Amino acid sequence: MNFNHKLMNNNYTNRDMVAVKKLLKNKNIILTQSKKVEEFEKKWSKWLNVKYSTFVNSGSSANYISISILKALNKNKNKNEIIVPSLTWVSDINSVIMNGYKPVFVDIDLENLSMSTDQVLKKINKRTLAVFITHAQGFNGLTNRLLNFLKKKKISLIEDVCESHGATHNNKKLGTFGLISNFSFYYAHHMTTIEGGMICTNSKKIYELSKIFRSHGMAREAKNKKFESQLIKKYKNLSPQFIFLYPTLNFRNNEIGAIMGINQLKSLNQNNLKRTKNFKIFLQNLDEKKYWKNYDVKGSCNYAFPIILKTSSLKKRDYFESQLNKYNIEFRRGNAGGGNQLRQPYLKNKVRLKNFKQFKNVEKVHFFGYYIGNYPDLKKEKILKITKILNNISF
Repeated sequence: MNFNHKLMNNNYTNRDMVAVKKLLKNKNIILTQSKKVEEFEKKWSKWLNVKYSTFVNSGSSANYISISILKALNKNKNKNEIIVPSLTWVSDINSVIMNGYKPVFVDIDLENLSMSTDQVLKKINKRTLAVFITHAQGFNGLTNRLLNFLKKKKISLIEDVCESHGATHNNKKLGTFGLISNFSFYYAHHMTTIEGGMICTNSKKIYELSKIFRSHGMAREAKNKKFESQLIKKYKNLSPQFIFLYPTLNFRNNEIGAIMGINQLKSLNQNNLKRTKNFKIFLQNLDEKKYWKNYDVKGSCNYAFPIILKTSSLKKRDYFESQLNKYNIEFRRGNAGGGNQLRQPYLKNKVRLKNFKQFKNVEKVHFFGYYIGNYPDLKKEKILKITKILNNISF
């Protein structure tokens, strides 16, 4: 079969490569974290409309550092629970566990593949420290009801926007609602720095902590002279350049990643419009008798085409997959993160909840949900060919 549709397509362009080569030709350039990293952080902050951004080596690192900062700021040790979605990337959950907190799981809404507001509100109690929301695959997971409730209860919101660059809620970009937000620049996402992530906030304190946690926990990374002088007086027997405040690692990125990010950012808005147009064409031409189509697309910006089968037959599902393989349409089952995280072995001794089947929506996605590639240079003719193939599958 000559037809082929890859799951991922490299986002980098010839313009990106020219910029990288120009950088490398400068013999005096510092390739580790330096001026280009700072420039990218400032440009990203302006694009997102936040005060501060910290460039790190992955979205997963951004997740981990964000929860580490929450821990460092948490004065009430009785608040030890963080509400998380059952459909997310593994690093969100591991960031909670590795910082000593208890993940409290909720089901998702099929309309946006994000955590159910109803379930979040039911799970919030006096031990809840934060809600860690994942805006999955370009959809907006926020509701006014959720935001108002969290504000009323003074519960922190952390936004994972790793898959939803440019998506909005109430015409405002995701990643600007929470105390902290995270982005990923993995090569198949909306834009790429090859590998990379960003931590964003409007809090100067959190910003300084993010830089400290990014670089071995070193106090000098905060670039706060008053803070540094206080520490130097407090720790007189330590070298001022080597005061390590927290047990963390090196999560820095580099100048090559930054120059890629600076250039990629120039095309992000335009590419997002193309992806959004692609998704509308895909949905409009998909057979609603066979596939779920009732997504809440308002404000969405999807880097992939989600597919949820209406059948509940595993036999028919397996046949569906065989047809995708026949036509060389690369796919992933389980959607973002492989489906229901509660079924994963890494949680076996971490979470007591055994009746994970109670989360009916994520279970549906786990067994009958997929995603396939949506990239800016995808032509309408090919999208129509894909939907024709999907619609002709008999199940």
